[in-house]
Amino acid sequence: MSTLLPSELSILLVEPSDTQRKIICSRLTHEGICNIQTATSLTEAQTIISRHHPDLVASAMHFEDGTALDLLKQLKETDEYRDIQFMLVSSECRREQLEVYRQSGVVSILPKPFSSEHLGKALNATIDLLSQDELDLSHFDVHSLRVLVVDDSKMARKIIRRTISNLGLQLITEAVDGAEAIEIMKLNMFDLVITDYNMPSVDGLALTQFIRNHSQQSHIPILMVSSEANDAHLSNVSQAGVNALCDKPFEPQIVKQILYQLLDE
Repeated sequence: MSTLLPSELSILLVEPSDTQRKIICSRLTHEGICNIQTATSLTEAQTIISRHHPDLVASAMHFEDGTALDLLKQLKETDEYRDIQFMLVSSECRREQLEVYRQSGVVSILPKPFSSEHLGKALNATIDLLSQDELDLSHFDVHSLRVLVVDDSKMARKIIRRTISNLGLQLITEAVDGAEAIEIMKLNMFDLVITDYNMPSVDGLALTQFIRNHSQQSHIPILMVSSEANDAHLSNVSQAGVNALCDKPFEPQIVKQILYQLLDE
């Protein structure tokens, strides 16, 4: 197992407010982070990233020259930046405003003001995504587990793939929605399905119902990963046969615990 320490993380804080920068830097220092760079605009952040690739970008949402989403998309769409994790720090609490960030692969969304617990979880999630920590299963060889990942967001699939790859899972097949997943499952056997809830054509609920009622893999464990994991209407998903629910953005350690429960019982 190769695990980073908080003191080894390199962080770029992008925050236009002098006061907020000082507060967040102080919190990061208190958590043992020593290597902190700061930027006040997207342009300045892009210049710093091009010269020195941080492990994590912690960014406010709004700037005079754009939004955090502009920076996030640049990181996710550039191969040389794909290992840089992204954390949003914002006072925005409306789900519809945050949904695009959840779907784009942020490691965490921190509220303003945030607690030490919030920050600690976000830093731990970053470390987990940058580290290797394989599952040690009693009943399976983790390297031979066949996993189907279903999500209409390419970025979300990448985050899921990276998280479970760090846990030792290597045989990963991707589907862009439930319809494609159904066709794939008609021809291939899997040991685990990880699926989004909201998808076009065939959503996570319909996919779960197909697996449980119409497939030859009716007993396969199903983990649903969704930004709506706490919504009341997802009770229908549990009744349909989902084994576990996990929120977006998810914490790798929580995913690890869930996989132990699903695969090692």
